[in-house]
Amino acid sequence: MSVRPPKPPRQERWDRRMEIPLAVASLVYLAGYAVRVLARHHLPQLWLNICLTATLAAWALFVLDYAVRLRLSGQGVFRFLRTHLLDTVVLVLPLLRPVRMVSIYDRVQRRQDKPRLSLYARVMVYAGLTVALLGFSGALAVYKYEVGAPGATILTFGDSVWWACSTLATVGYGDVTPVTPMGRLVAVGLMAVGLALLGAVTGSFSSWLIQTFAREDEKRPPGNFPGA
Repeated sequence: MSVRPPKPPRQERWDRRMEIPLAVASLVYLAGYAVRVLARHHLPQLWLNICLTATLAAWALFVLDYAVRLRLSGQGVFRFLRTHLLDTVVLVLPLLRPVRMVSIYDRVQRRQDKPRLSLYARVMVYAGLTVALLGFSGALAVYKYEVGAPGATILTFGDSVWWACSTLATVGYGDVTPVTPMGRLVAVGLMAVGLALLGAVTGSFSSWLIQTFAREDEKRPPGNFPGA
């Protein structure tokens, strides 16, 4: 992946101005999608259409933000695609749009002179937020395509949440599994995300333990070892 070049001042100002609107748009998109999936048989068509309009408006805001940042960056299209991979994927895959909130929080933390959390704590917090958002979004997507499908074992949203948790944890009990092509496609994505985040959290925690023990060894007087 290409190293991201420094942002021009105009792009930096635009990013700061759009942080709150993008965070709100991410929440609106997730809420609107959830209502359309979970309450589609209980709400009047008017309210479902309002939720659809809200999700499309949130997606349009992401498109506008992406186009403006592409313009302000001064980079070519292909280089911008390489250096803003997450933003590019977010436009294409609706499942990943709520993760935009995690990247916005990351930018806010980076602008502080001294972040509130250490590097290892930030990795674990970001991984936890990503798991929660993707797990909920994946459960919604799978439930949408699986409920009512012939031979489906995911019959309720609770079944879908249970399946998403076991998949992200790389356990995979197999008691409920997707049977539709779209459900299985979502499953592949959650498997990959689960493996990647599990490795990131485990590696970060291991590095933190090693650094903690190393600092303790540096503070201990020479020759003062346990059992000496």
